[in-house]
Amino acid sequence: MILESKAFGNGEPIPRRFTCDGADVSPPLSWREAPAGVVTFVLVMDDPDAPAGTWVHWVLFNVPPSETDLREGESLARGAVQGTNSWDRRGYGGPCPPSGTHRYFFKLYALDGPLDLGGDATAEAVTEAMRGRVLAESVLMGRYARS
Repeated sequence: MILESKAFGNGEPIPRRFTCDGADVSPPLSWREAPAGVVTFVLVMDDPDAPAGTWVHWVLFNVPPSETDLREGESLARGAVQGTNSWDRRGYGGPCPPSGTHRYFFKLYALDGPLDLGGDATAEAVTEAMRGRVLAESVLMGRYARS
């Protein structure tokens, strides 16, 4: 399975537009080559370089298998559920490192069934619910440093 963005390549800088220093909108994402039998997708974006430990920027689950992309600024695919990020809110929160260059991982998972979780679900709850149900995964990593 391949996850990519028209806004930046793997390992490249995330454009300012998609950060707290810009419009703070989600970048365009698309995926292809999902495995047979996928019933739903999960997307988690996090920053493992945050001072207090991994900071979750975005949690999206129960994305229908018919969806293969999210347009710029589109935080919710039809039928999907937004989880709660580390700011304790639903939706996308862009890169906003306090200092230095941080890595931001967009992780896409193909699952064999939907997750029975509500919109208050955290990345930890989603990860636990996915255990043993992941058919494939893909990662896109971008970097950002505030000027």
